[in-house]
Amino acid sequence: MCDDFTREQEDAALARMESMRGISRRQFAALGGAAAIAACAPAEGEALTIADAGMVEKTVNFETADGTADAFFVHPGSGTFPAVILWPDIAGLREAYHMMAKRLAGAGFAVLAINQYYRSAKAPVLGSFMEWRTEEGRAKLAPMIEQLGPDPVMRDAKAAVAFLDAQAAVDTSMGIGSCGYCMGGPFTVFTAAAVPERVKAAASFHGGGLVRDNAQSPHKLLDQTKAHYLFAIAQNDDARSPDDKQVLKDAATAAGVMAEVEVYAADHGWCTLDSPVYDKGEAERAWGRMLKLYEDAL
Repeated sequence: MCDDFTREQEDAALARMESMRGISRRQFAALGGAAAIAACAPAEGEALTIADAGMVEKTVNFETADGTADAFFVHPGSGTFPAVILWPDIAGLREAYHMMAKRLAGAGFAVLAINQYYRSAKAPVLGSFMEWRTEEGRAKLAPMIEQLGPDPVMRDAKAAVAFLDAQAAVDTSMGIGSCGYCMGGPFTVFTAAAVPERVKAAASFHGGGLVRDNAQSPHKLLDQTKAHYLFAIAQNDDARSPDDKQVLKDAATAAGVMAEVEVYAADHGWCTLDSPVYDKGEAERAWGRMLKLYEDAL
């Protein structure tokens, strides 16, 4: 739900950043990659730890029903590991998500972070989250977003699973996990519905549109899956749609699938490293719950 509703919290966060560090909204939007991440990170405390020693990382391409997708693939240097499909937020695959994928790989997974906009352009389409907040960024992404929906994402998920199952680093005896942020939150459910025999865990962080008024609403697809779920909901998303958490719980119960549904004390975007509302404490808590989900389900 990266819209005008969540923009208010981002404006407040950027105002605090400008006051504390002299960085304006315009300057932050102009920052890219590591610079934006560094500007947004908490002022005190230790830096985010990423275990990258011995990692194998590369940009890969794989065929889908709609063309050739590009993605960032990273895994430990030796051995086989359960695979995870990572769906970025609305601003797309970029350095922030490379870093998040590398950290997850360091925890013992083969991670495929997908450029969901591959039908239009190679990644990175935008360099940082705040580029999405500019008029130019929104205009650039608008036609790309229109090409996405449950059916295209499910086709992409099937192709991603086929790619992963062909990789020497992937342990195909274990289930595949999925995680998604913002726009990517519902994509995790679409992924589990696309390949239910392989996708066994799905984690949605501040996911938008998990409860919709149509037949392909993610909550209505849970009974087509065999996955365990983590739905980590932003407090401002919950304030706007307070019934969604119970709808998700009821749908999971009816579908007979395990689901942890919780509202976190942070705003939409809190898990993404280059978001102005990144909240390290709640992001770390969500991270731990995701690892527990994968431990239990894969």
